[in-house]
Formats: sequence, C-alpha cells, structure tokens
Amino acid sequence: MSESEQENRLELPELEMLEAELKREEYRNSFGRVLRSTCFSLIVVAAAAVLIAVLLLPVLQISGTSMTESLQDEDIVVALNRSGYRTGDIIAFYYNNNILVKRVIASAGDWVNIDAEGNVYVNDELLEEPYVSDRALGDCNIELPYQVPDGRCFVMGDHRATSIDSRNKAVGCVSNDMVIGKILVRVWPLSGLGIVN
Repeated sequence: MSESEQENRLELPELEMLEAELKREEYRNSFGRVLRSTCFSLIVVAAAAVLIAVLLLPVLQISGTSMTESLQDEDIVVALNRSGYRTGDIIAFYYNNNILVKRVIASAGDWVNIDAEGNVYVNDELLEEPYVSDRALGDCNIELPYQVPDGRCFVMGDHRATSIDSRNKAVGCVSNDMVIGKILVRVWPLSGLGIVN
C-alpha cells in the first residue's frame, strides 16, 4: 500500500463518528420541528383564549359601588355573551367608552314606575327585589310611568341612592347592541367565588 493510499485512508472518518454526527443532525432537526410545533400550538391556544374571552366569556373588573351588595368595587366577574335578558339579570354594557354593570328591571314594551320610597313597579306590579337593601328614587329625571322602547331594556343599579342608570336621561335604556353579556360568576376575590344572583 502506497503512502498516499495510507493518508487517504487515515482521512476517512470512522463509522462510529459518522453515526454520531448523523444522530446529532437528526436530533437538531427534530428539536427544531418540535420547537416550531410547540410555538405554533401556543399561539393558536392563546388566540383561541383571547377570542373566547372577548366574544363569548368576557372577563370584567367591577369599578364603583352602584351594584353593592351584589357586587363590590374591584370584583372580577365573567359574563356570558348572549341575547335575551330577563328581569333580575345583571348585565354589562357599553356607555360612553365605559363598561357599566346594572340589573335588568324591564324589557321592551314594559311600563316602569317608581314611587317616592323607591319601590319599583313593572306593568303595575310591585317588583320583588331581595337584592336591594336600601330603596331610593335616586337620580331620576325621566317622566314616570315610563314605557321601555323597542330593542331596549330598563336597567338599575342595586345601590339605588348612588346609581346612575335608566332613571336618568343621561344613561337611558340600554339597546341590545350595547350589551356585552350577562354576569354569571364572580372569580375574584376568592372569598366571593361563585354564581352572581
């Protein structure tokens, strides 16, 4: 065997080295695929969570005291975005680039009347309101009795003395397209975790 043949033979890598390098390259390619797949999956899950939170189950933080005792300032609640609200449901809605939370008192076509003591009548029947601790006429500048217009609902806060709501022309009745959803569950603070009535 000539000297040049021996040098060429020495330069060729051994089979074990080739196999080890092949395994490293396969691992690198596999790791890259897994990393890309994981990142893509996380992006899809995050996008789905955002869509669900915005469109189906919005999460809101209560600001203010108009719904005490039912909801407190800084409570965090989850709403369900759906149509069709009944008397007694608590809804969140848009008003002047803010989100307000109030209770549905009457629907389109209903007549609402409130006496000086704050008792609420819907279609001449006294509304049972166990969620209201202090009744008050509040800031009312509408002419009573008041008929709720089509496509709207009449809302009031549970803390009647301080709540600005459908009793005031500034807010008025809430149109269906302004409603974000019905408040379902309080998730924070944990001591108040549960369904909102």
